[in-house]
Amino acid sequence: MTNEEKLRELFERLDEIEAYDRCLGKVRFDMECCAPEEGIEQAGEDMSILGKHLYKLTHDPRFEQLVVELHADGEGLTAVQKKTVEHLYDDYARIKNISAELDYEMDSAANRAYGDWLKAKKASDFSLFRDSLAALVDFTRRAIDLRDEKKASYYDTCLDDLEKGGSIEQLDAFFAALRERIVPLLRRIGMEGKPIREDFLSRPVPIPQQEAMSRYLLELEGLRSSALVLMTTEHHFTDNFGPHDVRVTTHYYEDRFVSNIFSTLHEGGHALFMQNEPEEVHRSHCEDRMSNAMHETISRFYENLIGRSEAFIACVAPKLRELAGGVFDDVSERELYEAVNIARPSLIRTEADELSYCLHILVRYEIEKALLNGELGVDEVPALWNAKYREYLGVEVPDDAQGCLQDVHWCGYAFGYFPSYALGNAYGVQILRAMEKDFDVFAAVREGRLGVIRDWLAERVFSIASLTTPDEWIRAITGESLNVNYYLDYLEEKFTRIYDLK
Repeated sequence: MTNEEKLRELFERLDEIEAYDRCLGKVRFDMECCAPEEGIEQAGEDMSILGKHLYKLTHDPRFEQLVVELHADGEGLTAVQKKTVEHLYDDYARIKNISAELDYEMDSAANRAYGDWLKAKKASDFSLFRDSLAALVDFTRRAIDLRDEKKASYYDTCLDDLEKGGSIEQLDAFFAALRERIVPLLRRIGMEGKPIREDFLSRPVPIPQQEAMSRYLLELEGLRSSALVLMTTEHHFTDNFGPHDVRVTTHYYEDRFVSNIFSTLHEGGHALFMQNEPEEVHRSHCEDRMSNAMHETISRFYENLIGRSEAFIACVAPKLRELAGGVFDDVSERELYEAVNIARPSLIRTEADELSYCLHILVRYEIEKALLNGELGVDEVPALWNAKYREYLGVEVPDDAQGCLQDVHWCGYAFGYFPSYALGNAYGVQILRAMEKDFDVFAAVREGRLGVIRDWLAERVFSIASLTTPDEWIRAITGESLNVNYYLDYLEEKFTRIYDLK
C-alpha cells in the first residue's frame, strides 16, 4: 500500500472522527450557553456517550497503524500533511494507553465538574466543587502515569502538551521578570499617579445596545458575520467548528458596558484565528493546532494593544455614544481612553487592567503547579488563593465566587492553560513591533481600517501557527525567540504616560 493510499484512508477516518468531535463540541456549547439548569446533567451524559464512540474511532487499531506508519515514513507527503501526521502521532502517544473505561470516567468527571462548578460559584462555596477538582487532578496524574514518555513532573508534562517546549523552568524565569517590573510600577501608580475620572464607567446601558456594540466590534475586527454566532454565557469563550462555523460568547452587565467591549474584542481575536487559517491547512486536517499561547496572543492583541489604544478609542467613540443613547456624551475621548486603562489591583481576572493582569495569572500558575505536583492539597486551594491575592495584588478576597471559583478552566483538564494568557501578552507586543515596521498600525486603527491588520496577521501569523512550535512561530514572525522586555517596556512607557509619573 502506498503512502498516498494510506493518507487517503487516514483522511477518510479523520472526516468521521472530526464529525463526532464537532458534535461533542456543539453539545458542550449548548450546555454552556442555552441549556436549562435541569438539562445540564443530561447534556453531560450525552457527551460521555458520544465520547465513547469517539474513543473507539481514535483507538481503532487500523487508525493507529496508519498514524504510526506514516509518522515513521512520510515520503511523498507535503509539509502540511507531515505536520498533520506529527500532531496525530503526538495525540496517539498521549492517549494510547488510556483504556476505554478510564476515558469514559475522565469524560464523565469533567462533565460533572462543570455542573458542580456552576453550583459552587452560585453558592460561593468551594466545598461543592472540591470533590470534582480532586477527581480531575487525580485523573490528570493517572493519564500521565500511563504514558511511555513524560517530562520531569506532572505539571511540566501539562505545559509541554499545551506549549511544546514549555517548562516550569522557563515559566519561573518569565514570571519572575514580570513580577520584578510590574509590582513596583503598580505601587508607584498607587502612590504617585494622577487621579483618573471614572464615574461614567458604571452608568447603565441596556443589554440590546450592548449586543449591537458587540456585533459592530466583531465586524470592525474583520470577521465574516455569515460564519459567526454571538451568544452569552457565564464565562465567555469562543468555539470553532471549522472556518464556516465559529461561535463567540460574551457576558453582559448592564452597569459595566466597558466589560463587554473588551470581552468581545478578546473573543473576536480567537475567532479571527479560526476563520483565517489557510485552506490547505483545513484540507489536510491540520487546522486549529496552534498552541494556546498563540491563540491568546491574538485575543489579547485585539483586547489590549488595539482595543485599549488611543487610536481605537477615537475610532469607536462615535459609535459608542450613538448606541449608549447619550450616556457618554459628556465624556471626552481622552477621558474614555484613560478610564479603560485604569491600573488598579482587583479581584477578577477577566476584569483586570492590562498592567496587573499577569499577576492574576501568576497566582493561578503557582497554585496549579503545586496542585498537580502534589505540593498542595485540594482543600488548601481557597486559603492559598486568598493569600496570594493579598501578597501580589494587595486585595482581600471576600468569598469563593470572587476567588478560586471565578474561572472555569480546571473543569476541562486545562491545567497549564493559564500561563498562555501571560505568554500571549508578551508575544503580542513583540509581534506588534514587527508589524509596525511594515505600516503605521495605529493610523490604520484610528481610521477603522482593521482589515489591514487582519490581513498582515493572516499572512505572517495565522498561516504558520498550526505548523510550528511556539518558538519556531515567534522566530519566523519577528526574527527572535520570545523576549519579555518588549512587553515590559511597552507597559512602563504606556502607564508612565497615562499617570504622569516622573
